[in-house]
Amino acid sequence: MTNPSMLDPFSLWKTMYEQTETNFSEAIHETLGKEEYAELLGQVQNGFLQYQDLIQKTTDTYLKQMNIPTREEISSVASLIINLEEKVESLDEKLDDADLNQKTLQEISKLKTSITRLDKKMNQILQALSTNKDQESPSTEPEKTTTEKPTPKK
Repeated sequence: MTNPSMLDPFSLWKTMYEQTETNFSEAIHETLGKEEYAELLGQVQNGFLQYQDLIQKTTDTYLKQMNIPTREEISSVASLIINLEEKVESLDEKLDDADLNQKTLQEISKLKTSITRLDKKMNQILQALSTNKDQESPSTEPEKTTTEKPTPKK
């Protein structure tokens, strides 16, 4: 079936991969565990942060010279605009409340005036009824059917 004299490239490649993977894995784990490697990473990180700071300062200087706002300035203006919008909304609500209160007070005043007029009319009606009752009371009294003696009027 398979000829032992033939070389299998796949099995050779697999064997070589397994041996190198083991060796590289051990070397990498050893290197990652050393303090010198951590110091090197710290130095690389510091170098990158210094480079990033230099680029930021250079960009800010360029933008200022070109009279173009920076990201921070735009963010600050956006924050100020949002605060201003909130204040305007608050004032608008207060004005609406004041307008509503003014309208309510006007309505209450109108109702008080109307009630005062109605009260005067009711007093006039009551006076007219009492005057009318006083005028009609001697002539409209029903005759008494009892045997009581009439009392003389003075």
